[in-house]
Order: sequence, then structure tokens, then C-alpha cells
Amino acid sequence: MNRNLTFYTKKDCPLCEEGLVLLEMLKDEYSFEINEVDIYKDDVLLEKYQIRIPVVEAENGAVVDEGRLSLYTLEKNLNTIFTT
Repeated sequence: MNRNLTFYTKKDCPLCEEGLVLLEMLKDEYSFEINEVDIYKDDVLLEKYQIRIPVVEAENGAVVDEGRLSLYTLEKNLNTIFTT
């Protein structure tokens, strides 16, 4: 079963680039697609996420991780989200 994660990001964001690498590492193991969303293309998203990015959100709206993403936190939360 393929799932989707939303990855809120912006251009020229080193933390976002690092976070995307971590997500790509986990993509096959957890069977998900990454939907990248640039927060600067939507004023509501910009206001909500500008100091929190990158933010990884599951389809159910749960935040998987944010800020400096951690492989440990991503795996822990993906296990919880995808097994319930």
C-alpha cells in the first residue's frame, strides 16, 4: 500500500534539503510518496509553517517531524502512523 507524506519546504533551505535526504532514505522501507509543498506559494501555509519548516505531515494530518528532522523521530512516528 502506497501512502503520501506532505513535505512543507521552501527554496534555499538547508534544513529542508537535509530532511528530504532522510525521507528519501525511508521512502522504500515505509512505502510512501513525498508531496513537496513550497510554503511561499500559499500565504496561509507561509503563516502557519514559516518558522517550523521543514514539516512532514501524514495523510491524517499528524505531524511526523519538523524543524531539524531526525531519522530516529521519523522512523518512530512512521511506525506508529503506518501500523495503526
